[in-house]
Amino acid sequence: MKLVPLGPHLIVKQLEAEDASAGGIILPDSAKERPGQGRVLSVGDGPLTSDGERLPHSVHEGDRILFLQYSGTNVVIDGEELLILKESDVLAIVG
Repeated sequence: MKLVPLGPHLIVKQLEAEDASAGGIILPDSAKERPGQGRVLSVGDGPLTSDGERLPHSVHEGDRILFLQYSGTNVVIDGEELLILKESDVLAIVG
């Protein structure tokens, strides 16, 4: 199945949460934070202005991004967990 985002939306594959803390302590699943990083798999055609023009996205397919922790909508497509979010939820592109 193919998932195509519309307008200002992005399809993101979340990166896995760390299994250990910075000090080397192994974290149980209940203590792991939801990751706020991911890889952009697909972008929509851009947000629409009040004049009816489409603006280009600032992020592109393949970019590694940081996003707001509890933003977006989780979906499962063909057994793979993906996140649909708006570009406005993206905080930074990791270079």
